[in-house]
Amino acid sequence: MKKNLLTAVLIGCIAFSASSQTLFTFGKYKADAPDFVRAFNKNNQQPASARSQAMHDYLGLYINSRLKIREAYDRGYDTLPQIKSEVDNLRSQIIENYMSDPKAIDRLSKEAFLRSQKDIHVAHIFIADNPSDTGAARKKTNEIVARLAKGEDFLKVAEQYSDDPSAKENKGDINYITVFTLPYEFENIVYSTAPGKYSQPYRSKAGYHIFKNLGERKAFGEIKIQQILLAFPPGVKEESKRKAAVLADSLYKRIQAGDDFSNLASIYSNDIISAAASGNVPAIHVGQYEPAFENLIWSLPSNGAISKPFLSESGYHIVKRISVAPVVTSLADKANMDDLKQRVMGDDRWKTAKDFIYARVKAKPGLQKLPYTDAALWAITDSMIDYKPAGIGRNMTSSTPLFKIGSNTFYVSDWVGFAQMNRVKVDRSGNRPYWEVMDDYTKQMMYQYYRDHLEEYNDEFRTQMTEFRDGNLFFEIMQQEVWNKAQADSVALLSLFEKNKSHYNWNESAEAVIFFCSDDATAKTLGEQLKKNPADWKKIAESMNEKVVADSGRYEWSQIPGLNKIAPKTGMFTQPVLNSTDNTSSFAYVIRVYTQPSARTFAEAKGLVMNDYQVQLEDEWIKELKKKYPVTIDQAVFSKISK
Repeated sequence: MKKNLLTAVLIGCIAFSASSQTLFTFGKYKADAPDFVRAFNKNNQQPASARSQAMHDYLGLYINSRLKIREAYDRGYDTLPQIKSEVDNLRSQIIENYMSDPKAIDRLSKEAFLRSQKDIHVAHIFIADNPSDTGAARKKTNEIVARLAKGEDFLKVAEQYSDDPSAKENKGDINYITVFTLPYEFENIVYSTAPGKYSQPYRSKAGYHIFKNLGERKAFGEIKIQQILLAFPPGVKEESKRKAAVLADSLYKRIQAGDDFSNLASIYSNDIISAAASGNVPAIHVGQYEPAFENLIWSLPSNGAISKPFLSESGYHIVKRISVAPVVTSLADKANMDDLKQRVMGDDRWKTAKDFIYARVKAKPGLQKLPYTDAALWAITDSMIDYKPAGIGRNMTSSTPLFKIGSNTFYVSDWVGFAQMNRVKVDRSGNRPYWEVMDDYTKQMMYQYYRDHLEEYNDEFRTQMTEFRDGNLFFEIMQQEVWNKAQADSVALLSLFEKNKSHYNWNESAEAVIFFCSDDATAKTLGEQLKKNPADWKKIAESMNEKVVADSGRYEWSQIPGLNKIAPKTGMFTQPVLNSTDNTSSFAYVIRVYTQPSARTFAEAKGLVMNDYQVQLEDEWIKELKKKYPVTIDQAVFSKISK
C-alpha cells in the first residue's frame, strides 16, 4: 500500500487544547471535542439531517486512528530518522509562510495608498555620527534644535550645519516626495509632520536627521516621457560641454522641423536603456530624480509637448511628454492595490512586518536582561575584538550571561561573535555603534526563538505540522503492523483463501483491456484506431504511451468502464467515460465474456485475500490497543456536539 493512499481520517488527528472539552480518554491520554469536530467537518460533507449518524460512524474511525498514532509515539517512531527528516523538510518548506504578520501586507498597502494621495515638499538636515567622538553628533544636533526653536529659518540652518554635501547648494530642500521616495523610516517621519513644522531629531544608523514639511499638494501621479540625453562623461572639459550644447540645439531644431523624436533618441541619446526603447523612459513618480529635472518635465503643458534643451548634472536633455496618469483615488481599484502590495513587499517597509514577532516574544516568554552595564560590555567587546585594555569590562568573561529568552541564555561569547561579523557599516566607512549592533542582535535572537517555537505561537502552523507528523506515524505503524505482515505471510493468505473459497468466486466477468487516456479527445482517437485492427491493441497503445495506459486482465462486469449495465459482448468497445475530477477518460475492449459465476484461483484472488487479511490483522490489533489504552467516551459531550 502506498503512502499517498492514507485515509482522510488521519488529517483529523491534531494537537490537543488543554482548555477544551474532553470527548474521550484513551489510557492516560485525552482527545478534545473541538479537534474531533474540526476533523469531522474537514472529512465529511453530510447534510444537517444526517450529521448525527455520520458523526457517530466517524467517531469509531477517529478513535482507532488516535490509538494507532499514540502507539507510534509510545514506540518512539517520531524519533526515527526518516520521520524526523520528512517533518523537518516540510517545516522548512512552509515556515516562511507563517513568519510574517498576516495583516501586515493589507495594513502597509492601505497606508501606502493613503500616502500616495499627496506629495510633500521636504527639507532635511543631517548630522553625521562621529565614530571617534560619539557625543559630538548629539551635541551638534542639540545646537541645531535650539536655533530652530528660536524661529531661525530652517533652510539657512541646513545650509550652515547639515552634513549632507548637497545642502550647500540646495539648503536642505530635497523637493517634493511621495510614498516610496524615501526609506520607510524617513517616510514615516515626513508623513507624520504637519505642514510648516519640523520633526524631532531621528537617529538612524548614519546619524541624526531633522525633516521639515515645507508644504503639501495633491499627488501628481506619474508621468511618461521620451528623452534624448547628451550625457557628460566624468571629468568632462568645457569644450566638450559646448559641443554637446550645439548638438542639443541642432537636434531640437530638427525635431521642431518634423524629424522623428524616437529615431533621433535611438541614434543620439547616451542613456543606453531609454535609447534602446526609442527614448521611452519608465513611468516617473515624484521624487525619483533631481529637482530641476522633475520640475521641468512636470511643467510641460500637454501630451506631445517638447522641452527646449536644458542642462542638468547629467548633461543636456530634450524631453517629450507622452502622458500623465493621475493618482488612483479609490481603494476599490484592485489593479492599483495589487501593484501597491507588490511594491510594499519589495520595499524596506516590509521589514516592519517582523515587528510583531519581537512584540510577541517580549510578551511571552520575555527577554530578560541580566545584571551588567552597557559600558562594561562595550569595553570587554573592544578588548576581545580589538585587543584593547578591558578597563571597566575586566570583571566580565566570555561566559558572562547577558540576557535570556525563555530557557535560552546568551553569553558574551555569543554577542562578541555577532558583533565581530556585523559591526562594520555597509559602506565600509567605519564601525556602527555597539548599541545599534546589540539591537540587531537581540532582534535576531528573538526572531530565531520565534521561528524555533512557532508551534507555540501559531495554531494553524501547529495543526499543519501535527497533521503531517501524525500521518507519517500512522503510515509507519500501519506498515509494520498490517501491510507488511499481510504481504509477507503467504501461508496465512493461502489458509484464508482455502477457508473462504466461495467468498472469492468470480461473478459475471470478462477478459478485457481497459485503456486509461489523458483526455476525452485521446480516448476517441485511440478508439478509432483500435476498431480498425483490434488485435494490434498493444502496439497501438504503446504508440501513444505518453497519453495512454493499457491494463489487460479479467474483470467483473461492474469493474469495466462504459458498460452502463449492458451485458458485454466479445469484441465490443465500450463508450469512453470521462472522469470529471481530472478530465481523464477510460474505455474497454472486451475479448471474452463469462456469463456464469466461477471459482477464482489463488493467484486471481490474492489481492482480495490480502485486503481481507489486512482487515483481520487490523481488527485484532485494535483489540490489543484498546486493552492497552482503554477508551472512555463522554456521551454528554458527544451528544452536545453531534446535534
